[in-house]
Amino acid sequence: MNTLTKALALAAPAAAAKVAWPTPALFDLPEKVLQFGTGVLLRGLPDFMIDEANRQGVFNGRVVVVKSTDGGDATAFERQDGLYTVCVRGVDDGKPVDENVVCASISRVLSAKSQWAEVLEFAKSPDLQVVISNTTEVGIQLVNEDIHLAPPQSFPGKLLAVLHARFEAFKGDVNCGLVIVPTELIPDNGRKLEAIVLELAHRNDLGSEFIDWLEAANHFCNTLVDRIVPGRPEPAVYAQLQQDLGYQDELLTVAEAYSLWAIEGGERVREVLSFHSVAAGVVIKPDITLFRELKLRLLNGTHTLSYALAHLMGCTTVREGLENENLARFIHNLMLADLLPGIPLTVDEKVGQRFGMQVLDRFRNPFLEHRWLAIAMQGTAKMQMRNVPTLLHYYQQHKAIPHYMALGFAAYLLFMRNTASAPGVGQGEANGESYTIQDDRAGYFAELWTRLAPQDVAAAALRNTALWGHDLTRLPGFADKVNQYLEQLLEEGAPATLTAFFTKKTVVVNS
Repeated sequence: MNTLTKALALAAPAAAAKVAWPTPALFDLPEKVLQFGTGVLLRGLPDFMIDEANRQGVFNGRVVVVKSTDGGDATAFERQDGLYTVCVRGVDDGKPVDENVVCASISRVLSAKSQWAEVLEFAKSPDLQVVISNTTEVGIQLVNEDIHLAPPQSFPGKLLAVLHARFEAFKGDVNCGLVIVPTELIPDNGRKLEAIVLELAHRNDLGSEFIDWLEAANHFCNTLVDRIVPGRPEPAVYAQLQQDLGYQDELLTVAEAYSLWAIEGGERVREVLSFHSVAAGVVIKPDITLFRELKLRLLNGTHTLSYALAHLMGCTTVREGLENENLARFIHNLMLADLLPGIPLTVDEKVGQRFGMQVLDRFRNPFLEHRWLAIAMQGTAKMQMRNVPTLLHYYQQHKAIPHYMALGFAAYLLFMRNTASAPGVGQGEANGESYTIQDDRAGYFAELWTRLAPQDVAAAALRNTALWGHDLTRLPGFADKVNQYLEQLLEEGAPATLTAFFTKKTVVVNS
């Protein structure tokens, strides 16, 4: 079986399954985008949408990807000439979707560590218009560093170095600024990134002319991405897909049919990001707050408060979780009884309920194998960002304990009981099997569980303002309820705890 390459794509073998192959013209398009990150979300959403627009003769630009970290293997992009297959599976407007697209939007992948000079050279290209990033929620942080290093350590440092090189190359021409579109899932991601870049520019003494150009010529956009892209499926499904396709693809990824890329911006942003006019799911508006809050609190927040309980229940994927009657009930009511009323924004109840039911349908997608352990990566940072504001607002509005959130928090604390094996990595155990925790706070919880008796863990963790930005023990009754559920999980296990939980609960949101 042949490996996916440009030659194979241009041959478009008739024996293969239904595949949307790239045309020769797509390989000759200019490089217009600099992208920081090689992850499946970027490949399955922004890069996919750019490819979709290119095929329709709109935008007409390719993506140069910067691999910012040492982890993972980028050589597959070289072996496959930047090509990869997105297998879109799901239901759209009641109809099944089963599509295979060979994306040709990525032209090359550069290593920040070994090819930084090439990255800076591309920064000087007159064709470059857009920067896209996804460096995880912890990627947009201020690091006091020299941006003349090769490369700078942080993503904002790398971005500032790129912008400074461009400023010098075009002698401060205001028409040569870039549209910068971070997709990291943090509130006001564009505004926060801009503030960090400006601070770094001041700390590096880059001069007032550059700082004026930085602010006047460049557009940092707040954005929201929403598409479940679990990546490569489990081995048996992966093998079957490759057999059906008729070729091998090391970068093959599965994505759901639903997609949303909401971008905050005006006419200049709409002009540069011309793919919005034809790529399904791209929305450019002056204010995307409602999109962000619904997605962040209901979809992502539900994921974050459910993964630990689901894993302790022995469920591997989100779909399996929705097939378990009690866990499905928990997820449904967590979303609509606790998280929806806790959104720190005025939301029409019907709009929120409709969005929530769409999310549940997406969770049940029979074509996706979205693993709970993948959702658990950097779970502590996600909990702080996605769920703590909702918890605080719920208390402010209702002056009552959100029981579903409390049980989700208790399961999270038990999930985080581990033996630290490396910085940010720990080994936990549930149902007689070990699992890997990838969380910057794994070491903290390993020490906490070793040092304290189980009944003291909840209060100690919840009062840690370094984790949450707030002392959560000050919320009346919350710490006691979390501790009660944690003790129950320890003594009786997750299935029995959830059964008892619903025996006592009366709050149910009708679908």
